[in-house]
Amino acid sequence: MEAQQVNTLVKLPKRATDSHKGTFGSVAIVGGSAGMHHNDKFAATMLGAPALAAMGAIRAGCGLVKVAVPMPLVESVLTLAPFATGFGLEVDADRAIIPSSAAVVIDELVRTNEVVVVGPGMGTGHEIEQIVTRLIGQEDVPIVVDADGLNALTAMPDFTRDVRATMVMTPHPGEAKRLMAALSITGDPAGTQPERIKACVEIAQRVGCVVVLKGKGTVVSNGHLVWVCDRGCSALSVGGTGDVLAGVIGSLIAQKNIDLFMACAIGVQAHAIAGEQWATHHNATSGMIANELADELAGVIETMRQD
Repeated sequence: MEAQQVNTLVKLPKRATDSHKGTFGSVAIVGGSAGMHHNDKFAATMLGAPALAAMGAIRAGCGLVKVAVPMPLVESVLTLAPFATGFGLEVDADRAIIPSSAAVVIDELVRTNEVVVVGPGMGTGHEIEQIVTRLIGQEDVPIVVDADGLNALTAMPDFTRDVRATMVMTPHPGEAKRLMAALSITGDPAGTQPERIKACVEIAQRVGCVVVLKGKGTVVSNGHLVWVCDRGCSALSVGGTGDVLAGVIGSLIAQKNIDLFMACAIGVQAHAIAGEQWATHHNATSGMIANELADELAGVIETMRQD
């Protein structure tokens, strides 16, 4: 089925002057890796990714952010993102997350938030697959699956059978290629723009979700509609900017004033324009740090509101 091209984005609504932090929704970020080295199994420590996702979420306007990371990382992540509330995921002697203990935290986050972003900096392993499966299998809140959350999906046979959640997937071309292999879809998500559009639409149709295929000319599709971003610059080509984007998308979904497809498209557009603004302010096409990108977002989002 061919998707219909969307060329115009809606305007975000104005914010009421009598609003409070509960008005604009709460975003949960599940990610991070405490690092481990046991026998032949090794994982790096990754705490920046969930913090950057949290920064993207708060700058895009949600009222509250909660971050669930391995217990040894909680203090460090909250130092980077002091506006967030931290939840520790219990780890074993090898510093890997214990899925049975994490399930209690995950269920609480689903119960108390409008959206859950899962995957930034999580690493790989069976325990990550269990967490992701639990999240995509619930029907109460939308899920944004990013980075290692996507890698967990591709490691699971027939993962589409487990999908019950309203879901967004945010792959870069490499992750999209692995998703396509897992779904037996042919094509090149790193190819020409028509090839990228076809890949994005087919993944969205096969899984029944919204797909944000990142890269130059980021493509967004829910399988029925497709939108292509024509903004952005090379300054965005640095680690951490994708984590910020996942948080931005989660934040716009949590605010519940636009549909899922449009939340993703507006999030991508705001992210791209923020990158352009950073490049202009610094007269540079490289050297951006991802948290600086997040700092540009609030002003960009404001320009995308109704007059």
